Amino acid sequence: MMEKLFRCLKIIVFIFAFYPSYGQDADSVSSKGEENERKISIIPMPVIATNPTMGLIFGVAPGFNWVNGDPANTSMTSYLGQILYTTKNQLLVGLRGNQFTEGDKLLMMTDIRFQINSQPTYGLGTDPKYSNTVIDDPSYPNVGDELGKGPAEQEMMYFNLFRVYQTFLKRHQDTRFFYGLGYHLDVMWNIDDKLLDLDANPPRETWHYKYQTEIGMPLDGYTQSGISFNASFDSRDNVANPYDGRYALAQFRTNPSFLGSTASSGQLWLEYRDYFTLNKERPRNLLAFWTYGWFVTGGKVPYMFLPATGWDMFGRSSRPHTMGRFRGEDLAYAELEWRFPLQQNKDRLGAVLFVNTATASSRTQDVKLFGHFGTGYGGGLRYMLSPKNRVNIALDYGRGINGASAIFLNLNEMF
Repeated sequence: MMEKLFRCLKIIVFIFAFYPSYGQDADSVSSKGEENERKISIIPMPVIATNPTMGLIFGVAPGFNWVNGDPANTSMTSYLGQILYTTKNQLLVGLRGNQFTEGDKLLMMTDIRFQINSQPTYGLGTDPKYSNTVIDDPSYPNVGDELGKGPAEQEMMYFNLFRVYQTFLKRHQDTRFFYGLGYHLDVMWNIDDKLLDLDANPPRETWHYKYQTEIGMPLDGYTQSGISFNASFDSRDNVANPYDGRYALAQFRTNPSFLGSTASSGQLWLEYRDYFTLNKERPRNLLAFWTYGWFVTGGKVPYMFLPATGWDMFGRSSRPHTMGRFRGEDLAYAELEWRFPLQQNKDRLGAVLFVNTATASSRTQDVKLFGHFGTGYGGGLRYMLSPKNRVNIALDYGRGINGASAIFLNLNEMF
């Protein structure tokens, strides 16, 4: 494990040694003597929240926004940071965002995370026969604090995670098409499958144990390290809070063992977003649509690295449910949101109503994609901190299957 991690870290050092710096001084002046608006907008965003998976959450989740050139031809750069600690002894540190260089010549997508984490897991697929019960024993009570610090929910997994995703996309001429390569590293270690007890009589297995042993992979940790090939189209008028345009991304990732992966594999990500104005005089009154498909195309993918809701770049999918609620070798997700202003002549205060659904397969249990769905719905409020950049504070409440419910506090729109 350490040898593979060292090999992956050498790749990361190589990548970031050539990472271009495009930071700008505030109020920099163009060659024409006109002031370019390149100030970095920093929103500290203190976090105090609670949910069943994490307990009490506190920390800071700052947002960073700026433009690396003329706003007329350069999209806004947007990053979200995260330093959170919870009463369930979880530590979540990360930085995620998209950076556009001057004239949108280059797009850089970054996702860096370190987590000391725990999550309930629910098996593979969206068939309730498998995803709502503990493996081989539907009558067994949910896992509670008697097995460790954690919520009373299904099969609790404790783990440490280190992630570095860095993708570079070049703009094709004067179009809104981008293409390029990326490097992706996930290392998960110290996995503690709380419900697993092979010494019990009879032995108590878990979905994680069953899946990992069936494909011949380790139980206590694994690594995925690979290269991605990417093609994207992005005509959104604002990446933080779009009123118009569309976004599409196709990414094929290959994770060969010679780059440090525990086992070779391939995955495909397909994503599409669109925005439909309902009132031309009030562009904030719109319908927003988001869908993605995430598929294992070959090889062996470890259980916790399989496609799962909530594991998208910003962790925004399947809002009412805990991260990883729906997982499988194939996953499809869709969400529709109505966004509208609450003030007659201003756009500071707004609201949303949303509905989403997910479907996942389990090839080992013969659960087909689109055979069963897990649905969520809810609403929320928006307050626009910066009308110029359209940066929102978002407060949402959602409900889902089996009584799932949660409150979400975020910066920017959900998608």
